Amino acid sequence: MKALIQRVSQASVTVAGETVGAIERGLLVLLGVEAGDSVTDVQKLAEKVVRYRVFGDDNGKMNLNVQQAGGSLLVVSQFTLAADTRSGLRPSFTPAAAPVLAENYYQQFCQACRTLGVVVETGRFAADMQVSLINDGPVTFLLESR
Repeated sequence: MKALIQRVSQASVTVAGETVGAIERGLLVLLGVEAGDSVTDVQKLAEKVVRYRVFGDDNGKMNLNVQQAGGSLLVVSQFTLAADTRSGLRPSFTPAAAPVLAENYYQQFCQACRTLGVVVETGRFAADMQVSLINDGPVTFLLESR
């Protein structure tokens, strides 16, 4: 399981012109579920995302996590993160989890983050989404469960 996190001052996702999720300060989380991922991967990655220290403290050092910074999460399913891009000029999506499993783990990931005390907004699984963001920094990290 992979999470591409971006520190944002605001982010939103729309589907067919309707805003389905939006946050102010926080993290935009693009979540990719891979074949072979488990419930353990879901929990491990949720804890890492929520606890990852990418917000500045009073000295400007990245010492605060999203919760300590008073931020929220906008979690968007992004199966293309699971692509195999090592060869050729076209991605292979063989490593991606089947849609039913991916949606289940996506929902579990969002709930795990909520259980850890963070406000979570979401996109719409498998929809054609338009994501807007103001990347703060820019600060972007790829986190993996394995």
